[in-house]
Amino acid sequence: MTERTAQPGPWSWRYEATGGAVLEDASLPRAVFPSQAEAEAWVGETWRELLDAGVDAVSLLHGDDVVYGPMSLHPAEG
Repeated sequence: MTERTAQPGPWSWRYEATGGAVLEDASLPRAVFPSQAEAEAWVGETWRELLDAGVDAVSLLHGDDVVYGPMSLHPAEG
């Protein structure tokens, strides 16, 4: 994964339901991060809570640009 902290702008997560619908529920956390690494660490710590709240996938945003995603929050089967 490439670190993109040299570019200004906030990092955040977009929450999505199965099928790609964006979730806008006010009860979901709306955190903004100063770096990609901090955003990724946060979702790594909170993915279970997000999944329990009905979030199926997340996309990482840098400003308004999608860096990657959607990334499923469901554990891999195997």
